[in-house]
Amino acid sequence: MRKKVDFLVIGTGIAGLSYALKVASYGKVCIVTKREAEESATRYAQGGIAAVMYTPDTYEKHIRDTMIAGDDLSDPEIVRITITESTDRVKELIDWGVAFDKNQTGLYDLAKEGGHSEFRVLHHKDQTGAEIENILLKRVKEHRNIEILENHFAIDLITQHHLSRGAESNGDIRCFGAYVLNKSNHHIITILARTTMLSTGGAGNVYATTTNPPVATGDGIAMVKRAMGEIEKMEFIQFHPTSLYNPSEKPSFLITEALRGSGAILKTRQGKEFMQKYDARLSLAPRDIVARAIDNELKISGDDYVCLDARHLDMQLILNHFPAIYAKCLSIGIDMTKVMIPVVPAAHYTCGGIKVDAWARTSIGNLFASGECASTGLHGANRLASNSLLESLVFSHRASTEAIQLIGKTQYENSVPDWNASGTVFNEEMILITQSLKELQGIMSNYVGIVRSNLRLKRAFDRLQILQEETEMLYEKSVLTEKICELRNMITVAGLIIQMAADRRESRGLHHSIDYPKQYKKS
Repeated sequence: MRKKVDFLVIGTGIAGLSYALKVASYGKVCIVTKREAEESATRYAQGGIAAVMYTPDTYEKHIRDTMIAGDDLSDPEIVRITITESTDRVKELIDWGVAFDKNQTGLYDLAKEGGHSEFRVLHHKDQTGAEIENILLKRVKEHRNIEILENHFAIDLITQHHLSRGAESNGDIRCFGAYVLNKSNHHIITILARTTMLSTGGAGNVYATTTNPPVATGDGIAMVKRAMGEIEKMEFIQFHPTSLYNPSEKPSFLITEALRGSGAILKTRQGKEFMQKYDARLSLAPRDIVARAIDNELKISGDDYVCLDARHLDMQLILNHFPAIYAKCLSIGIDMTKVMIPVVPAAHYTCGGIKVDAWARTSIGNLFASGECASTGLHGANRLASNSLLESLVFSHRASTEAIQLIGKTQYENSVPDWNASGTVFNEEMILITQSLKELQGIMSNYVGIVRSNLRLKRAFDRLQILQEETEMLYEKSVLTEKICELRNMITVAGLIIQMAADRRESRGLHHSIDYPKQYKKS
Protein backbone atom coordinates (compact mmCIF):
# COMPACT_ATOMS: atom_id res chain seq x y z
CA MET A 1 0.00 0.00 0.00
CA ARG A 2 1.22 3.50 -0.85
CA LYS A 3 0.00 6.91 0.30
CA LYS A 4 0.93 10.44 -0.77
CA VAL A 5 0.62 13.41 1.58
CA ASP A 6 1.98 16.93 1.77
CA PHE A 7 2.85 16.81 5.45
CA LEU A 8 3.79 13.61 7.28
CA VAL A 9 3.88 13.94 11.07
CA ILE A 10 5.22 11.14 13.28
CA GLY A 11 4.06 11.52 16.89
CA THR A 12 1.01 12.95 18.67
CA GLY A 13 2.42 15.03 21.52
CA ILE A 14 2.33 18.81 21.73
CA ALA A 15 5.06 19.17 19.07
CA GLY A 16 3.32 17.05 16.43
CA LEU A 17 -0.24 18.19 17.07
CA SER A 18 0.51 21.94 17.19
CA TYR A 19 2.54 21.63 13.97
CA ALA A 20 -0.23 19.67 12.25
CA LEU A 21 -2.81 22.31 13.13
CA LYS A 22 -0.66 25.05 11.63
CA VAL A 23 0.10 23.34 8.31
CA ALA A 24 -3.27 21.67 7.74
CA SER A 25 -4.75 24.58 5.79
CA TYR A 26 -1.97 24.26 3.20
CA GLY A 27 -2.19 20.58 2.28
CA LYS A 28 -3.01 17.03 3.27
CA VAL A 29 -1.62 15.97 6.67
CA CYS A 30 -1.09 12.41 7.87
CA ILE A 31 -0.19 11.84 11.53
CA VAL A 32 1.31 8.46 12.45
CA THR A 33 1.27 7.27 16.05
CA LYS A 34 2.25 3.84 17.31
CA ARG A 35 -0.45 3.61 20.00
CA GLU A 36 -3.67 5.53 20.56
CA ALA A 37 -3.34 9.21 19.70
CA GLU A 38 -3.78 10.23 23.35
CA GLU A 39 -0.69 8.29 24.45
CA SER A 40 2.29 10.64 24.44
CA ALA A 41 4.77 12.09 26.91
CA THR A 42 2.86 15.38 26.76
CA ARG A 43 -0.06 13.76 28.57
CA TYR A 44 2.16 12.98 31.57
CA ALA A 45 3.65 16.47 31.95
CA GLN A 46 2.38 17.56 35.35
CA GLY A 47 4.13 20.80 36.19
CA GLY A 48 3.34 23.19 33.36
CA ILE A 49 4.76 25.46 30.70
CA ALA A 50 7.17 28.31 31.43
CA ALA A 51 6.55 31.69 29.82
CA VAL A 52 6.92 35.36 30.69
CA MET A 53 3.43 36.71 31.37
CA TYR A 54 3.58 39.48 34.00
CA THR A 55 6.01 41.83 35.71
CA PRO A 56 8.31 41.64 37.63
CA ASP A 57 9.28 38.79 35.29
CA THR A 58 11.15 39.68 32.10
CA TYR A 59 12.51 37.89 29.08
CA GLU A 60 16.03 38.66 30.28
CA LYS A 61 15.39 36.89 33.61
CA HIS A 62 14.00 33.80 31.88
CA ILE A 63 16.93 33.80 29.44
CA ARG A 64 19.42 34.05 32.30
CA ASP A 65 17.75 31.21 34.23
CA THR A 66 17.82 29.00 31.12
CA MET A 67 21.49 29.70 30.43
CA ILE A 68 22.46 28.99 34.05
CA ALA A 69 20.52 25.71 34.09
CA GLY A 70 22.14 24.70 30.78
CA ASP A 71 25.60 25.04 32.36
CA ASP A 72 26.71 27.52 29.68
CA LEU A 73 26.19 24.97 26.90
CA SER A 74 22.87 26.36 25.66
CA ASP A 75 22.92 28.31 22.39
CA PRO A 76 22.33 31.97 23.38
CA GLU A 77 20.57 32.80 20.11
CA ILE A 78 18.21 29.82 20.42
CA VAL A 79 17.49 30.62 24.07
CA ARG A 80 16.59 34.19 23.15
CA ILE A 81 14.35 33.07 20.28
CA THR A 82 12.51 30.58 22.50
CA ILE A 83 11.97 32.90 25.42
CA THR A 84 10.99 36.00 23.45
CA GLU A 85 8.43 33.98 21.47
CA SER A 86 7.07 32.28 24.60
CA THR A 87 4.23 34.67 25.35
CA ASP A 88 2.73 34.52 21.85
CA ARG A 89 2.91 30.73 21.71
CA VAL A 90 1.19 30.34 25.08
CA LYS A 91 -1.51 32.80 24.03
CA GLU A 92 -2.16 30.57 21.00
CA LEU A 93 -2.68 27.60 23.33
CA ILE A 94 -5.15 29.66 25.31
CA ASP A 95 -6.95 30.69 22.10
CA TRP A 96 -7.20 27.01 21.14
CA GLY A 97 -8.99 26.41 24.45
CA VAL A 98 -6.37 25.33 27.01
CA ALA A 99 -7.59 26.39 30.47
CA PHE A 100 -4.66 27.36 32.68
CA ASP A 101 -5.43 27.94 36.37
CA LYS A 102 -6.19 31.48 37.50
CA ASN A 103 -6.11 33.06 40.94
CA GLN A 104 -8.86 35.01 42.68
CA THR A 105 -7.89 38.23 40.89
CA GLY A 106 -8.38 36.63 37.47
CA LEU A 107 -4.70 36.51 36.61
CA TYR A 108 -2.93 33.28 35.73
CA ASP A 109 -1.80 31.45 38.85
CA LEU A 110 1.88 31.14 38.03
CA ALA A 111 4.08 28.60 39.83
CA LYS A 112 7.81 28.66 40.56
CA GLU A 113 10.02 25.63 39.98
CA GLY A 114 13.66 24.72 40.49
CA GLY A 115 16.09 27.03 38.68
CA HIS A 116 13.49 29.75 38.04
CA SER A 117 14.02 33.17 39.59
CA GLU A 118 10.37 34.21 39.15
CA PHE A 119 6.88 32.72 39.20
CA ARG A 120 6.31 31.96 35.50
CA VAL A 121 4.97 28.41 35.12
CA LEU A 122 1.39 28.18 33.84
CA HIS A 123 -0.43 25.03 34.88
CA HIS A 124 -3.74 23.19 34.93
CA LYS A 125 -3.64 21.79 38.47
CA ASP A 126 -1.04 18.98 38.29
CA GLN A 127 -2.35 17.70 34.96
CA THR A 128 -1.16 20.40 32.57
CA GLY A 129 0.02 18.03 29.85
CA ALA A 130 -3.24 16.13 29.80
CA GLU A 131 -5.19 19.37 29.40
CA ILE A 132 -3.01 20.47 26.48
CA GLU A 133 -3.10 17.04 24.83
CA ASN A 134 -6.90 16.82 25.07
CA ILE A 135 -7.48 20.27 23.59
CA LEU A 136 -5.00 19.89 20.73
CA LEU A 137 -6.23 16.41 19.85
CA LYS A 138 -9.81 17.61 19.77
CA ARG A 139 -8.84 20.38 17.35
CA VAL A 140 -6.85 17.98 15.17
CA LYS A 141 -9.70 15.48 14.93
CA GLU A 142 -12.03 18.28 13.83
CA HIS A 143 -9.81 19.35 10.92
CA ARG A 144 -10.85 17.83 7.57
CA ASN A 145 -7.29 17.91 6.16
CA ILE A 146 -5.78 15.80 8.94
CA GLU A 147 -5.76 12.00 9.02
CA ILE A 148 -4.50 10.11 12.08
CA LEU A 149 -3.14 6.58 11.70
CA GLU A 150 -3.30 5.10 15.19
CA ASN A 151 -1.45 1.89 16.06
CA HIS A 152 0.95 2.43 13.18
CA PHE A 153 4.71 2.24 13.77
CA ALA A 154 7.23 4.27 11.75
CA ILE A 155 10.03 1.84 10.89
CA ASP A 156 12.42 3.96 8.84
CA LEU A 157 12.70 7.25 7.01
CA ILE A 158 12.82 6.92 3.24
CA THR A 159 15.97 8.53 1.82
CA GLN A 160 18.30 8.02 -1.16
CA HIS A 161 19.65 4.98 0.69
CA HIS A 162 16.46 3.12 -0.25
CA LEU A 163 16.76 3.98 -3.95
CA SER A 164 18.78 2.02 -6.49
CA ARG A 165 21.06 5.00 -7.06
CA GLY A 166 21.83 5.30 -3.32
CA ALA A 167 22.81 8.49 -1.49
CA GLU A 168 24.16 11.47 -3.38
CA SER A 169 27.94 11.53 -3.58
CA ASN A 170 28.06 15.00 -2.05
CA GLY A 171 26.32 13.77 1.11
CA ASP A 172 23.11 15.67 0.34
CA ILE A 173 20.53 13.40 1.98
CA ARG A 174 16.82 14.07 1.57
CA CYS A 175 13.75 12.51 3.15
CA PHE A 176 10.91 11.32 0.92
CA GLY A 177 8.58 9.98 3.64
CA ALA A 178 8.61 6.84 5.79
CA TYR A 179 7.92 3.13 5.86
CA VAL A 180 5.14 2.52 8.37
CA LEU A 181 4.00 -0.76 9.95
CA ASN A 182 0.27 -1.36 10.33
CA LYS A 183 0.37 -3.27 13.63
CA SER A 184 -3.01 -4.93 13.09
CA ASN A 185 -2.01 -6.87 9.95
CA HIS A 186 1.80 -6.50 9.76
CA HIS A 187 1.55 -4.78 6.38
CA ILE A 188 4.14 -2.10 5.73
CA ILE A 189 2.84 1.08 4.11
CA THR A 190 5.00 3.33 1.94
CA ILE A 191 4.04 6.91 2.80
CA LEU A 192 5.50 9.45 0.38
CA ALA A 193 5.57 13.00 1.72
CA ARG A 194 6.77 16.37 0.50
CA THR A 195 7.83 17.16 4.07
CA THR A 196 8.20 15.06 7.21
CA MET A 197 8.08 16.14 10.86
CA LEU A 198 9.55 13.93 13.58
CA SER A 199 7.90 14.57 16.95
CA THR A 200 8.55 11.14 18.41
CA GLY A 201 9.48 12.15 21.95
CA GLY A 202 12.25 10.90 24.20
CA ALA A 203 14.01 7.66 25.05
CA GLY A 204 13.55 7.16 28.79
CA ASN A 205 12.81 3.46 28.40
CA VAL A 206 16.45 2.66 27.72
CA TYR A 207 16.64 2.86 31.54
CA ALA A 208 15.00 0.49 34.01
CA THR A 209 13.35 3.31 35.98
CA THR A 210 11.73 6.14 34.04
CA THR A 211 8.81 8.55 34.26
CA ASN A 212 8.32 8.21 30.49
CA PRO A 213 5.37 6.29 29.06
CA PRO A 214 6.19 2.98 27.31
CA VAL A 215 6.08 4.69 23.89
CA ALA A 216 9.26 6.69 24.64
CA THR A 217 11.80 4.42 22.96
CA GLY A 218 13.89 6.89 20.95
CA ASP A 219 12.38 5.91 17.60
CA GLY A 220 12.89 9.22 15.79
CA ILE A 221 16.47 9.60 16.97
CA ALA A 222 17.32 6.06 15.87
CA MET A 223 15.71 6.55 12.46
CA VAL A 224 17.75 9.70 11.83
CA LYS A 225 20.92 7.94 12.95
CA ARG A 226 20.28 5.11 10.45
CA ALA A 227 19.63 7.72 7.74
CA MET A 228 23.03 9.26 8.54
CA GLY A 229 21.58 12.47 9.96
CA GLU A 230 23.25 14.49 12.71
CA ILE A 231 22.64 13.62 16.37
CA GLU A 232 24.18 15.53 19.28
CA LYS A 233 24.44 15.85 23.08
CA MET A 234 22.88 12.47 23.87
CA GLU A 235 25.06 12.20 26.99
CA PHE A 236 22.80 14.71 28.72
CA ILE A 237 19.96 12.58 30.09
CA GLN A 238 17.94 14.35 32.77
CA PHE A 239 16.92 12.27 35.76
CA HIS A 240 13.93 13.74 37.53
CA PRO A 241 14.86 13.86 41.22
CA THR A 242 11.44 12.90 42.55
CA SER A 243 9.53 9.97 41.14
CA LEU A 244 7.29 8.06 43.52
CA TYR A 245 9.12 5.07 45.00
CA ASN A 246 6.86 2.18 44.06
CA PRO A 247 9.10 -0.51 42.50
CA SER A 248 6.30 -2.62 41.04
CA GLU A 249 4.95 0.24 38.92
CA LYS A 250 6.10 1.23 35.43
CA PRO A 251 6.39 3.96 34.35
CA SER A 252 7.34 5.63 37.60
CA PHE A 253 4.78 8.15 38.78
CA LEU A 254 6.18 11.67 38.66
CA ILE A 255 6.05 13.93 41.71
CA THR A 256 6.17 17.32 40.03
CA GLU A 257 8.82 19.87 40.93
CA ALA A 258 5.98 22.30 41.53
CA LEU A 259 5.34 20.55 44.84
CA ARG A 260 8.80 21.61 45.99
CA GLY A 261 8.06 25.02 44.52
CA SER A 262 5.08 25.17 46.88
CA GLY A 263 7.24 24.38 49.90
CA ALA A 264 7.75 20.61 50.09
CA ILE A 265 11.22 19.71 51.43
CA LEU A 266 13.58 16.84 50.62
CA LYS A 267 14.64 14.81 53.65
CA THR A 268 16.26 11.50 54.48
CA ARG A 269 14.10 8.59 55.66
CA GLN A 270 15.03 9.70 59.18
CA GLY A 271 13.54 13.15 58.53
CA LYS A 272 16.77 15.13 58.20
CA GLU A 273 17.15 17.81 55.55
CA PHE A 274 20.23 17.35 53.35
CA MET A 275 20.12 19.73 50.38
CA GLN A 276 21.98 22.41 52.36
CA LYS A 277 25.10 20.26 51.89
CA TYR A 278 24.89 20.57 48.12
CA ASP A 279 23.40 23.88 47.02
CA ALA A 280 22.24 27.18 48.52
CA ARG A 281 18.95 26.85 46.61
CA LEU A 282 18.15 23.77 48.71
CA SER A 283 15.24 21.68 47.35
CA LEU A 284 14.76 24.12 44.47
CA ALA A 285 18.23 23.71 42.97
CA PRO A 286 18.34 22.64 39.29
CA ARG A 287 17.44 19.03 38.63
CA ASP A 288 20.95 17.76 37.90
CA ILE A 289 22.18 19.00 41.28
CA VAL A 290 19.19 17.60 43.18
CA ALA A 291 19.36 14.22 41.43
CA ARG A 292 23.09 13.86 42.18
CA ALA A 293 22.50 14.90 45.78
CA ILE A 294 19.82 12.23 46.22
CA ASP A 295 22.01 9.65 44.48
CA ASN A 296 24.86 10.45 46.89
CA GLU A 297 22.61 10.32 49.95
CA LEU A 298 21.32 6.90 48.91
CA LYS A 299 24.88 5.63 48.44
CA ILE A 300 25.85 6.94 51.90
CA SER A 301 22.80 5.56 53.72
CA GLY A 302 22.16 2.40 51.73
CA ASP A 303 18.46 3.32 51.66
CA ASP A 304 16.27 2.67 48.64
CA TYR A 305 14.71 6.13 48.67
CA VAL A 306 14.65 9.57 50.26
CA CYS A 307 11.50 11.47 51.23
CA LEU A 308 9.61 14.56 50.18
CA ASP A 309 7.96 16.21 53.16
CA ALA A 310 4.70 18.01 52.34
CA ARG A 311 3.06 17.48 55.73
CA HIS A 312 3.31 21.16 56.64
CA LEU A 313 1.54 22.38 53.49
CA ASP A 314 -2.04 23.63 53.63
CA MET A 315 -4.54 20.87 52.85
CA GLN A 316 -6.53 23.14 50.53
CA LEU A 317 -3.39 23.99 48.55
CA ILE A 318 -2.69 20.28 48.04
CA LEU A 319 -6.25 19.50 46.96
CA ASN A 320 -6.44 22.51 44.62
CA HIS A 321 -3.00 22.24 42.99
CA PHE A 322 -1.93 18.61 43.36
CA PRO A 323 -5.09 16.47 43.32
CA ALA A 324 -3.61 13.73 41.10
CA ILE A 325 -0.51 13.37 43.28
CA TYR A 326 -2.63 13.30 46.45
CA ALA A 327 -4.93 10.65 44.96
CA LYS A 328 -2.05 8.57 43.64
CA CYS A 329 -0.26 8.54 46.99
CA LEU A 330 -3.50 7.59 48.76
CA SER A 331 -3.98 4.70 46.31
CA ILE A 332 -0.81 3.04 47.63
CA GLY A 333 -1.50 3.87 51.29
CA ILE A 334 0.36 7.17 51.62
CA ASP A 335 -1.48 10.19 53.02
CA MET A 336 0.93 12.97 52.06
CA THR A 337 -0.62 15.28 54.66
CA LYS A 338 0.47 12.91 57.42
CA VAL A 339 3.52 10.99 56.19
CA MET A 340 6.45 11.82 53.94
CA ILE A 341 6.39 10.72 50.27
CA PRO A 342 9.11 8.19 49.30
CA VAL A 343 10.92 9.36 46.16
CA VAL A 344 13.81 8.31 43.91
CA PRO A 345 15.36 9.79 40.75
CA ALA A 346 14.14 8.38 37.43
CA ALA A 347 15.20 8.89 33.80
CA HIS A 348 13.02 11.73 32.63
CA TYR A 349 14.16 13.82 29.68
CA THR A 350 16.52 13.55 26.70
CA CYS A 351 18.23 16.94 26.40
CA GLY A 352 20.11 16.04 23.21
CA GLY A 353 18.77 14.40 20.08
CA ILE A 354 18.34 15.16 16.38
CA LYS A 355 20.32 18.30 15.63
CA VAL A 356 18.12 21.06 14.22
CA ASP A 357 18.56 24.72 13.34
CA ALA A 358 16.48 27.72 14.42
CA TRP A 359 13.67 26.61 12.06
CA ALA A 360 13.65 22.97 13.27
CA ARG A 361 15.35 21.80 10.05
CA THR A 362 17.47 18.67 10.44
CA SER A 363 20.64 17.88 8.46
CA ILE A 364 18.42 15.80 6.12
CA GLY A 365 16.50 17.72 3.47
CA ASN A 366 12.69 18.02 3.80
CA LEU A 367 12.91 16.64 7.36
CA PHE A 368 12.03 18.58 10.49
CA ALA A 369 12.16 17.61 14.16
CA SER A 370 10.54 19.18 17.20
CA GLY A 371 9.96 18.29 20.84
CA GLU A 372 12.03 15.97 22.96
CA CYS A 373 13.53 14.07 20.02
CA ALA A 374 15.15 17.30 18.77
CA SER A 375 18.27 19.08 19.97
CA THR A 376 17.53 22.75 19.36
CA GLY A 377 20.29 24.17 21.54
CA LEU A 378 17.84 25.40 24.18
CA HIS A 379 18.69 23.01 26.99
CA GLY A 380 22.46 22.75 26.80
CA ALA A 381 23.78 20.42 29.50
CA ASN A 382 20.57 20.49 31.55
CA ARG A 383 16.94 21.41 30.97
CA LEU A 384 15.29 24.14 33.00
CA ALA A 385 12.01 22.84 34.41
CA SER A 386 8.90 23.45 32.27
CA ASN A 387 10.86 24.74 29.27
CA SER A 388 10.12 21.59 27.24
CA LEU A 389 6.47 22.18 26.35
CA LEU A 390 7.43 25.74 25.44
CA GLU A 391 10.27 24.54 23.22
CA SER A 392 7.88 22.23 21.37
CA LEU A 393 5.44 25.05 20.65
CA VAL A 394 8.11 27.49 19.50
CA PHE A 395 9.95 25.13 17.14
CA SER A 396 6.85 23.46 15.75
CA HIS A 397 5.57 26.94 14.91
CA ARG A 398 8.85 27.88 13.23
CA ALA A 399 8.95 24.55 11.38
CA SER A 400 5.42 25.10 10.08
CA THR A 401 6.38 28.39 8.41
CA GLU A 402 9.26 26.66 6.62
CA ALA A 403 7.32 23.54 5.66
CA ILE A 404 4.46 25.55 4.17
CA GLN A 405 6.94 27.27 1.83
CA LEU A 406 8.76 24.01 1.08
CA ILE A 407 5.85 21.94 -0.24
CA GLY A 408 5.47 24.20 -3.27
CA LYS A 409 9.06 23.46 -4.29
CA THR A 410 9.15 19.73 -3.47
CA GLN A 411 8.09 16.84 -5.67
CA TYR A 412 7.28 13.27 -4.63
CA GLU A 413 9.98 10.66 -5.21
CA ASN A 414 7.98 8.11 -7.19
CA SER A 415 10.89 5.67 -7.65
CA VAL A 416 10.79 4.65 -3.97
CA PRO A 417 10.46 0.86 -3.75
CA ASP A 418 7.98 -0.81 -1.44
CA TRP A 419 9.32 -2.58 1.65
CA ASN A 420 10.88 -5.96 0.92
CA ALA A 421 9.90 -8.52 3.59
CA SER A 422 10.83 -11.63 1.62
CA GLY A 423 12.51 -14.41 3.57
CA THR A 424 11.25 -13.23 6.97
CA VAL A 425 9.30 -15.36 9.44
CA PHE A 426 7.37 -14.67 12.64
CA ASN A 427 9.57 -14.77 15.71
CA GLU A 428 8.13 -17.51 17.92
CA GLU A 429 10.36 -16.73 20.92
CA MET A 430 9.36 -13.44 22.54
CA ILE A 431 11.87 -14.18 25.32
CA LEU A 432 14.63 -13.18 22.89
CA ILE A 433 13.24 -9.65 22.85
CA THR A 434 12.08 -9.28 26.46
CA GLN A 435 15.33 -10.58 27.91
CA SER A 436 17.44 -8.38 25.65
CA LEU A 437 15.38 -5.37 26.76
CA LYS A 438 16.00 -6.20 30.44
CA GLU A 439 19.73 -6.56 29.74
CA LEU A 440 19.79 -3.22 27.94
CA GLN A 441 17.98 -1.41 30.76
CA GLY A 442 20.28 -3.00 33.33
CA ILE A 443 23.39 -1.93 31.42
CA MET A 444 22.18 1.66 31.10
CA SER A 445 20.91 1.99 34.69
CA ASN A 446 24.01 0.48 36.29
CA TYR A 447 26.75 1.95 34.10
CA VAL A 448 25.34 5.05 32.37
CA GLY A 449 23.14 6.57 35.08
CA ILE A 450 23.34 9.74 37.17
CA VAL A 451 27.06 9.24 37.97
CA ARG A 452 29.41 7.64 35.43
CA SER A 453 33.05 6.63 34.96
CA ASN A 454 35.28 5.69 32.04
CA LEU A 455 35.37 2.08 33.24
CA ARG A 456 31.58 1.85 33.52
CA LEU A 457 31.13 3.37 30.06
CA LYS A 458 33.63 0.92 28.53
CA ARG A 459 31.83 -2.00 30.13
CA ALA A 460 28.48 -0.68 28.91
CA PHE A 461 29.83 -0.30 25.37
CA ASP A 462 31.23 -3.84 25.30
CA ARG A 463 27.99 -5.38 26.60
CA LEU A 464 25.91 -3.34 24.19
CA GLN A 465 27.90 -4.53 21.18
CA ILE A 466 26.81 -8.12 21.83
CA LEU A 467 23.16 -7.10 22.23
CA GLN A 468 23.28 -5.07 19.03
CA GLU A 469 24.68 -7.93 16.96
CA GLU A 470 22.09 -10.38 18.31
CA THR A 471 19.22 -7.96 17.72
CA GLU A 472 20.27 -7.10 14.17
CA MET A 473 20.36 -10.79 13.28
CA LEU A 474 16.88 -11.27 14.76
CA TYR A 475 15.56 -8.13 13.01
CA GLU A 476 16.82 -9.22 9.57
CA LYS A 477 15.03 -12.58 9.62
CA SER A 478 11.81 -11.60 11.48
CA VAL A 479 8.45 -10.37 10.31
CA LEU A 480 8.53 -6.91 11.81
CA THR A 481 6.67 -6.15 15.01
CA GLU A 482 6.59 -3.10 17.25
CA LYS A 483 8.64 -4.84 19.95
CA ILE A 484 11.57 -5.87 17.76
CA CYS A 485 11.68 -2.40 16.17
CA GLU A 486 11.57 -0.66 19.54
CA LEU A 487 14.35 -2.84 20.93
CA ARG A 488 16.50 -2.09 17.89
CA ASN A 489 15.86 1.64 18.27
CA MET A 490 16.64 1.64 21.99
CA ILE A 491 19.93 -0.17 21.42
CA THR A 492 20.86 2.45 18.81
CA VAL A 493 20.00 5.29 21.19
CA ALA A 494 21.84 3.65 24.09
CA GLY A 495 24.93 3.40 21.89
CA LEU A 496 24.72 7.12 21.14
CA ILE A 497 24.40 7.97 24.85
CA ILE A 498 27.40 5.80 25.77
CA GLN A 499 29.62 7.04 22.94
CA MET A 500 28.88 10.73 23.52
CA ALA A 501 29.32 10.33 27.27
CA ALA A 502 32.71 8.69 26.68
CA ASP A 503 33.74 11.50 24.31
CA ARG A 504 32.94 14.26 26.83
CA ARG A 505 36.07 14.54 28.96
CA GLU A 506 34.55 16.67 31.69
CA SER A 507 31.72 16.69 34.19
CA ARG A 508 29.09 19.11 32.98
CA GLY A 509 25.42 19.48 33.73
CA LEU A 510 23.68 16.13 33.54
CA HIS A 511 26.86 14.26 32.61
CA HIS A 512 28.84 13.64 35.79
CA SER A 513 31.93 11.41 35.73
CA ILE A 514 34.01 10.39 38.75
CA ASP A 515 37.04 10.53 36.43
CA TYR A 516 36.46 14.25 35.93
CA PRO A 517 35.16 15.25 39.37
CA LYS A 518 35.57 18.99 38.94
CA GLN A 519 32.28 20.25 37.57
CA TYR A 520 32.59 22.58 34.59
CA LYS A 521 32.57 26.25 35.50
CA LYS A 522 32.53 29.18 33.11
CA SER A 523 35.92 30.90 33.14
